[in-house]
Amino acid sequence: MICISVILSAFTLVAIGYLWVKKQYRYFKDKGLPYIPPKFPLGNLRGVGKVKHSGVFIREVYEYIKRKDTLGGVFFFVRPVVVPTDLDLIKQVLVKDFQSFHDRGFYVNERDDPLSGHLIALSGQRWKNLRAKLTPTYTAKKLKMMHGTIAVIGQRFQECLEGYVGQDVEIGDIISRFTTDVIGSCAFGIECNSLKDPNTEFRTMAKKVSDVRGFKFFKRFLLTLFPNVGRALRMSSTPKDVSDFFMGSLREMIDMRERNNIKRDDFLELLMQIKNTGRLEGEDVDLGKMTFEELAAQTFVFFIAGYGTSAFTTTFVLYELALDQSAQDRARKELQQILEKHGEFSYEACMEMKYIDQIIKETLRLHPILPNLIRNLNQDYKIPERNLVFEKGSFFSIPVIGIHYDPEIYPDPYKFNPERFTEENSRNRHSCAWLPFGEGPRNCIGKRFGIIEVKIGLAMLLSKFKIKPTPKTPIPMQYDPAVTILTPKGGMWLKLEHI
Repeated sequence: MICISVILSAFTLVAIGYLWVKKQYRYFKDKGLPYIPPKFPLGNLRGVGKVKHSGVFIREVYEYIKRKDTLGGVFFFVRPVVVPTDLDLIKQVLVKDFQSFHDRGFYVNERDDPLSGHLIALSGQRWKNLRAKLTPTYTAKKLKMMHGTIAVIGQRFQECLEGYVGQDVEIGDIISRFTTDVIGSCAFGIECNSLKDPNTEFRTMAKKVSDVRGFKFFKRFLLTLFPNVGRALRMSSTPKDVSDFFMGSLREMIDMRERNNIKRDDFLELLMQIKNTGRLEGEDVDLGKMTFEELAAQTFVFFIAGYGTSAFTTTFVLYELALDQSAQDRARKELQQILEKHGEFSYEACMEMKYIDQIIKETLRLHPILPNLIRNLNQDYKIPERNLVFEKGSFFSIPVIGIHYDPEIYPDPYKFNPERFTEENSRNRHSCAWLPFGEGPRNCIGKRFGIIEVKIGLAMLLSKFKIKPTPKTPIPMQYDPAVTILTPKGGMWLKLEHI
């Protein structure tokens, strides 16, 4: 009798689950929108992360939906995700109707994972308050203050490159050592020295937290889709040894500075001022104090974002310049003229790197490190001029890489062409046609720091060396499907020569 009862209960649960999944998979059909037919249990994610990079998938989704409508959808497992393709609608989401879309939907669990409570992941009023506190730390004045630190490490980077002249090198590895030293110094006040020793503990931890392959990839993905389940199970998105290392290092560094009254021109110094007084030195604005855990989370995300995105951006720039020697020569000529004028690659010199800036922007069009942007509806939302309402909690995916490869926006989109980003061409283009840093109130707060870091790295390399392709250079480009951000599969092998 008990057996029959158990069987009936199990059958009922399976039937309910089947009907629920079937209902989920009718979501876009019921709204009269185009969608790619899903298959249980992965939805439309079959092969993504294994044989196909998520960026390639998003680009294909964009192309499919745009042929049919201004928005449509896909399924991440059983979760419907809205994909807008019209730039005006995307501007509504990111800018004009930001009050409905201010959350990214990232997993936050500050109780069990204090480093998850950072600016990128937080939502609602917590995000708004923290953004207000941090914005003054990213002004031009503060970035200029940190520029000297970046330039010193840039010199070490240039010296390090001398040891690789005439060789085929995995340039991404060397660049990531440069960005590790920059961010380690600016964010933590620590001399990482990974340019001299690539196996330092700091770099090992940075690589570990940035590597989200296989199970780690799907764990993070599932935590994003089902955050309440993750919090109920007390799950952390940061490995414990990584969390212990970063929290411990920060406590030691802050304690040493406060005990010895040490001040440095770096990001940590600015956060310590906010933590202790609620103000930045020399400024009258009361920002409100910050807890150690809040400070640790912001420093951590500053490190992770600056380490990975800047390294891969620089790597992709060098790849494109290796394949386009005329653009490389023009960039080098600009650097030589700037160096003759300023005598060094100062902050002011970086601001004059106009063609280098165009190269970086065109590279980020071709290889946007984050190929899509997620927004989570925090209230019901009606699509302008359409009888379409999406419910609170709906996910919107902004297909950045799809927009960047749209031939109606960028003719011959697979061609590397920095002229697309002259001031005139940029001015005549839709404000949401280029989105590597997002748009609107929730755009990347560290954009200017990242660009300066990339510019100094490029200036130090191109002013002394030529970069050329080798037989191992990935032509055409292939991305590693197991890595969330755009990453060259098999590394980026190039050759260094003296100019």
